[in-house]
Amino acid sequence: MIPRHFKLHWQTGQWITSGAQLALLVIGAQTESPLGWSVCLGLMALLSLWAWSGALKRRRAIADTPTSRIASAAQGYVELQGNGRPMAGLPLVSPLSGGRCLWYRNTTEQKDSENQWKVINRDESEASFVLDDGSGLCAVDPAGAEIHTRHKQQWSEGDYRHTEWTLRDGDDIYVLGGFHTRGGGDALLDPAEDLKQVLAEWKRNPEELHRRFDLNGDGELDMEEWRLARQAARREVVQLHRQARAVPDIHLMGRPDGGRLYLIANLAPEKLARRYGLWALFHLAVFFAALGALPWVWQQL
Repeated sequence: MIPRHFKLHWQTGQWITSGAQLALLVIGAQTESPLGWSVCLGLMALLSLWAWSGALKRRRAIADTPTSRIASAAQGYVELQGNGRPMAGLPLVSPLSGGRCLWYRNTTEQKDSENQWKVINRDESEASFVLDDGSGLCAVDPAGAEIHTRHKQQWSEGDYRHTEWTLRDGDDIYVLGGFHTRGGGDALLDPAEDLKQVLAEWKRNPEELHRRFDLNGDGELDMEEWRLARQAARREVVQLHRQARAVPDIHLMGRPDGGRLYLIANLAPEKLARRYGLWALFHLAVFFAALGALPWVWQQL
């Protein structure tokens, strides 16, 4: 069974695109007509242009986004680098190899009657892990990310073949995505609103309210007694805010808004940018070759 949430890896998509370009070339040769060749070469050019645009967009996103420190990163689209480790008390285990990891992607294939491998199951983890860059900690949610890793294992068991990709505990992790901070801080505190909420809560228990502030015991709170109640409520709000500010901020990295690239890798950003750049050059070369071949096709046929 192949889960619906499984996302095709970008680099695998590039090889599929290249295979489609080659298939169009073969189909064009089999048509033996200028029209057939023209259609196939035109489709090759469009496919190459689309693939070139995607690769160039990724290269520019990596090259144009400076690395931030977790403790001082701006809210929004940022690039982080640090040491990866599991969430506290939540070690992740790959179901195929049984190895502990930060993230895994697994594929199981079975050999059919024609001795061909057929994918029968794919699985990918979505558990968050922690990034530590020395200035702070950030929880990284891999759901929806394009993930590149140098850790790949493949082994066979009878008619089955298993392939596993992982990010491992202790890897140097690069993340490009949407950064958000939750937790303490004056920006999240509203003294006036919190005062209203404290007083409203007290009013829901009138017996306790009168026990504390009905000093003359007449069953009513006069202006002076109500003033004392408000002062006490303010002191409680100050105490609550002091406790809230003492709670460390929680930094989160996840899929950014607006369809922007969300990338996680245990490779250096320079290597990733170079990889995308080479794919961009390849697809651009195919694009111009396809366009340049059109006049030659009409001359030859």
